[in-house]
This record gives sequence, C-alpha cells and structure tokens, in this order.
Amino acid sequence: MAATRPPKEENAVWETVSVIIQALLLAVVLRTFLFQPFNIPSGSMKPTLLVGDYIFVSKWSYGYSKHSFPFSLGPFEGRVWEGIPERGDVVVFKYPNDTSKDYIKRVIGLPGDTVQMRDSVVYVNDKAVTRGEQGVFVDEGSRRSTPIYIETQDSGRSYETIDFDPGTVADNTEAFVVPEAHYFFLGDNRDNSADSRFDVGMVPAENLVGKAQVIFLSLKDGTPAWQIWNWPSDMRWDRIFKGL
Repeated sequence: MAATRPPKEENAVWETVSVIIQALLLAVVLRTFLFQPFNIPSGSMKPTLLVGDYIFVSKWSYGYSKHSFPFSLGPFEGRVWEGIPERGDVVVFKYPNDTSKDYIKRVIGLPGDTVQMRDSVVYVNDKAVTRGEQGVFVDEGSRRSTPIYIETQDSGRSYETIDFDPGTVADNTEAFVVPEAHYFFLGDNRDNSADSRFDVGMVPAENLVGKAQVIFLSLKDGTPAWQIWNWPSDMRWDRIFKGL
C-alpha cells in the first residue's frame, strides 16, 4: 500500500509554527547580542531624554554579562569581551539593589575616580567639569523653565544638564571614591534623579547592559506607543533619530 501524504493543512500549520519559532529565536539573538529597545518612563535624564522617548541600546559596547541575557539568565559570571565606558556615555544598567529593574544614567566616574558635587558643579578627581549656561529648558508637563547647562569632559564630550533648584542636598555632596570594577552615574536632571549620589550607589561593571545610541521613537508624555492613530499629533518629530 502506498504511503499517504499528510494533509496540506497540517503541513501549512507546521510551516507557520516553524517560521514563528525562527523569528522568535532571531529576535532573542538580536536583543541579547546586538540591539535592545528601551522606553524612558521618568524624567531623570531630562533634557537629554524625555518621558515617552524610545531608544536603542547597543549590547556589544561594553561586552556581555549575565545581565545581557533575558531575565539576567546568562550562563556565566563577570564580563566577556569587556569594553570600558567613557565619561559622558549614557548607559542602561541593572539597579544594584534589584536587578530586575533597568536604570539609565550618564557615566561620570570611572574606577579609581573621586567624584563630588559642589554648588551644582561636578568635580572629578578634584577638578571641576567645565560648565556653561546655554539656552532654556521648558518642562513639557509643568511648564517650568530653567537654564540648560552644557558640561564638557576633558575628552571634549559635551552634553546638556538642568538644575531646577540650585542649592539642594543633591548639589552639594560628600566626595565619592569609585571602587575597582564599578562606575559612578548621574542623571542629567540633577535635582530629580536617583543615582550614585543616593540609593543607587556605585554600579558594578557586571550590571552594565549597554550604551544608549539613538532615539527611534518619541511620543508626548502619556501617549502609549500602541495608539498609532495618535502618532501624527503626539509625535515629537524633531527627536526621531537623535543620537545620544
């Protein structure tokens, strides 16, 4: 008796399932080793990043750790192919006190550095980071305005910061010594950022997830990304493809 062929419907279902599995595996590989998207839920990095920005983070920039994998389920400890962040890089990292949470801040202190805030000015190894006023930032929600300050690292790397309330506890701190294999982070919104001055503390190198590279989508605060019909009116078009 001749063998019977499986029904065409069964073949079609299996082919569909196979394509879906392959697509999911490809997505996991891309997310783990190349790029991972993140959205910005808080204002701690204003004016550089706004609530409603969606960014791509390069996973290879600083090498890989267990936190590079979904749910931090990497099969090894430490980092492989480790790269060293530069002062001024915007980095996604795992919150040291709860590695299920992702934070995004700017690298200010490298291993061995001493970092301190004095009257709103950042000092690294007892040398002030150059800071100059340039322009005004108007908060999208509260409509409060404040000067924009341009900080410039010795490397020439410049970025914008804001300071709504000079003279607060956030603007005058103790001197922090960064341990080996750790980094010191600050938010660009200096009066509204949980960072290395406070409960975040020093971030282990193993906790680095990747370097923020570009904004690929930006929607006004409160607009869900899935509401595509609101994109034309709520999109911040001038922020699309803005490099970080």
